[in-house]
Amino acid sequence: MMLNVAVLGFDCAACRKAYRLIDEVAQELGIAIHLEKISDPARIAAHRVLSAPGVVVAGKLVHSGGAPSRKQIAIWLTVQP
Repeated sequence: MMLNVAVLGFDCAACRKAYRLIDEVAQELGIAIHLEKISDPARIAAHRVLSAPGVVVAGKLVHSGGAPSRKQIAIWLTVQP
């Protein structure tokens, strides 16, 4: 089953870094993800992202503001309810 992951924000350096890191960590762990960039203000607001980038995993906002660490990304991708 593919895990849905989204990076919410605009074309900022932290947003690009978050997207790249999530893609790299998923590949390193052998986890299939559907990774998308969301820049639509209405969709960003719907997730209540206060600071970019926001990261949504399986429909849940798990991060807001600054690029996440590789360790944190690995936790999001491997620990699912």
